Amino acid sequence: MSQRVRIYTAEDVASHKDLKSCWLSRNGKVYDVTSFLPDHPGGEDLILQHAGQGVEEIMKDASEHEHSDSAYDMLEEFIIGRLGNGETLVSDDWEATDDFHPDETDTAKDFEKNEFLDLRKPLLKQVWQARWSKAYYLQQVHQPRHLHESARLFGPAYLEVFTKTSWYVVPTIWLPITGYLFLRCILQFTLGAHALPPFSKDFLAPFRLIMTTEIPTSAWVPAGICVFFGMVIWTLLEYFLHRFLFHIDEMMPDHQYALTLHFLLHGVHHYLPMDKLRLVMPPVMFTILSYPFTQLAHLLFPSFVANGLITGAYSFYVLYDVMHYALHHSRLPAYMREMKNYHLAHHYKNFELGFGVTSKIWDYVFNTVLTV
Repeated sequence: MSQRVRIYTAEDVASHKDLKSCWLSRNGKVYDVTSFLPDHPGGEDLILQHAGQGVEEIMKDASEHEHSDSAYDMLEEFIIGRLGNGETLVSDDWEATDDFHPDETDTAKDFEKNEFLDLRKPLLKQVWQARWSKAYYLQQVHQPRHLHESARLFGPAYLEVFTKTSWYVVPTIWLPITGYLFLRCILQFTLGAHALPPFSKDFLAPFRLIMTTEIPTSAWVPAGICVFFGMVIWTLLEYFLHRFLFHIDEMMPDHQYALTLHFLLHGVHHYLPMDKLRLVMPPVMFTILSYPFTQLAHLLFPSFVANGLITGAYSFYVLYDVMHYALHHSRLPAYMREMKNYHLAHHYKNFELGFGVTSKIWDYVFNTVLTV
C-alpha cells in the first residue's frame, strides 16, 4: 500500500459530507472529492446529496447522471484509502463463565482478514508505521486476540524484558516501599514533621528511630486516617485513569504518535487481554505515572500527611494490580467472581463502560456501570 493510502471505517467516510470536506466510497475504496465539487458536470449538489456514502449504485443509475469510463478513471485520481473489513469480536450478548478460556487466534488468518497487526512479528513497529485511520485502529484494538505465549512488542530481547511483568513483582517491589513510607508517616506524627531527614540524605533513619520510639495512640489515629483517605483517593484514580487516560480513545489525535502511545498504555491489553505477562503495570511505567501525583501530595500537604496518603494509595494500587491479574486468570470467591465477570465484560462486551476493577462504586456514581 502506498504512503498515500490508508484504511478507513465507514464512520470515517460518513463524517466528511460537506463542502469543506467531501468523501465518497465505492467498491471498498475511499475518495476525497472536495476539490472536484466545483468541476462536477452534474453540479456539486448532486455529489453532496451522497457525500459520506457509498456511490456504487448511484453512479450506475443513468436516470440520475450518466458516467462514462473516463469518469471512473478520473475518480481514481482522488483515492485516499480504502474501507477496512475487520471482523467484530466484542459482542453485546457475551456471557462470562467461571471456566472462561478463549480459543487461540489463528495469526495468519487474522492478519489476512483484518489487515491490522501481524501477531507473528513485533507489534510496536507495526503500530508506528501503520496506515490506519484512528477509527479503524480503535475498532480493531478493542477486538480481543489470544496467544498461548506473549506477543513481542519490540524486536530486541533487551527491550522486550521491560514490557513484561509477572504479577508477584508488584507486591515484591511496592509493598516494601509502602511500608517504608508508612514508617516515616507514623514517626513524623510522633516526633514532629522535621524529625526525619529526607530519605535521600539518610535512608535508614526511620529504622533506627523506630527501635527507640514508643508510638502513642495520638499518632496511630491520624496516621490511619491519612492512610484511609489515600485508599479512597486511589479508587478515584483507578477509575479516572482507566476512563480518561487509558480510554482517551475519541479525544486523542489521529496521529501515529498518539496511536502508539495509546497502544503502549492500554491498547495492547485490550488487544491481548489474557496475556499473563502484560496484566500488571511494569514498575518503570507505574513510577512515571505515579510521580506527578506523589509530588502533588507533597505540594498540597505536610510531608507526614502526604506520606500517609501515598501509603494508602500504594497499598490499594498493589491490591488493584494483583486483583486485576486474578480477574483474568484465577478461580475466585463470590465477590471476586462477580468482579471477574464485570471486568471481562469490559473487554468482551462493552469497553466504553465498566471502568472499575476493584469495585463498581464509581461506575455507579458516574453512570458508567456495565450490566452483565
